[in-house]
Amino acid sequence: MTMRLTEHEQEMAAGLHGPPRKWAMEMLMKVGTVFDAEDLVEISQVHLMADTEATGEEGVRFVEWIGTHEPSQSMVRVPAVTDPRGADFTGYKRIKQPEKFIELERRADAAFRALGFMMTDTCINYQTINPPVQGEHLAFGDTGSSIYANSVLGARTNFEGGPSALAAALTGRVPRYGFHLDSCRRGSTRFVIDVQPNGLSDWGALGGIIGRQMKSYWEVPVIEGVTSAPTSDEIKHFGAALASFGSTPLFHMIGVTPEAPDLGAVFDGPAPEPRRIGDSDLAQFYKDFGPKDDKLDVVVFAAPQLSLFELESLARLLQGRKVNDKVTLIATTSPEMKSAADRMGLTSMIEGAGGIVLQGVCFYQMHAREIGEANGWRNLLSNSAKLVNILGGYGYQTHLADMAACVDAAVAGRIGA
Repeated sequence: MTMRLTEHEQEMAAGLHGPPRKWAMEMLMKVGTVFDAEDLVEISQVHLMADTEATGEEGVRFVEWIGTHEPSQSMVRVPAVTDPRGADFTGYKRIKQPEKFIELERRADAAFRALGFMMTDTCINYQTINPPVQGEHLAFGDTGSSIYANSVLGARTNFEGGPSALAAALTGRVPRYGFHLDSCRRGSTRFVIDVQPNGLSDWGALGGIIGRQMKSYWEVPVIEGVTSAPTSDEIKHFGAALASFGSTPLFHMIGVTPEAPDLGAVFDGPAPEPRRIGDSDLAQFYKDFGPKDDKLDVVVFAAPQLSLFELESLARLLQGRKVNDKVTLIATTSPEMKSAADRMGLTSMIEGAGGIVLQGVCFYQMHAREIGEANGWRNLLSNSAKLVNILGGYGYQTHLADMAACVDAAVAGRIGA
């Protein structure tokens, strides 16, 4: 199939607007061809996931090459922000990150700035930077931000990898396929919730339970039975875990998300028979990530980065207490939230208790295997279902508990205290 291009798109593809935009059009057309896109759709913003653990030095050199061209040929065409980076330049020494990683991160940071990217360094851009609105077409890269934008806000994006998101920033367009289309946003699988999640870790566990049952990127789960609407942070953890376990970009929650006022609005024809999720499913999920002994090395609150409310909760839980000398406690957040936490005294409360607050990073994107080896970390506890899922592949023994239990364990120096 040959994609239809506007006159301006044809000019970019022909190289009339410079080599970087020519490369970008070639990238978008290749992606569009794979997915049978008929044309491109204009987007309003880009969220780029391109930490150096993903790009490597070759990727950084490529971005630097783009920046060698005239600004008219290399600057982004739409507002473009960044996902968490691989290093907090103000705090990397506290967790023994090797200097070679920091040097490459500094190069990448400078290269993206030269193209006009705003270095927001956050996966919660929908909470802290510029939340999209229903029907808005985007090019979002982080799975957690994509599923939140699609599902909770009703915007439209596929999971855009680093190269395709960069191409979208240089052109202001993406191929019109997948979740940009009405037809792909219809429900396909139905779940009825017979247990009401209580807190962030429960919501994350629920997302993980459903994610494990997803068979395809194109499958759209529909959830009913939620008796009270989750908070932004709760549905953030739910979506992040669902996307992590299921590679799922969109869900509908009846009576909660904007495209799902009722079952008839999300299914074509009769709704399928539901799969039920109850107390035993939630208990089994926690058991799957339960500790085999009480050993504990590191407690991490990340994936997604913490909101201001989460930072406040953590600070209150640590107030008047001290993290055990044998345990490291880390919380990651966006630079904007770190600044607010500094101003409100939350950072000093967390760090005064022995914790570490890092900005602009998310634990699994900052060479987690290498810093684990450098610090002797193996047994990790978190309230994030997404994080415990990912880090099992980085050499950690991961365990899931709610935030209060995580703090208790950090203070006691062992799990199950």
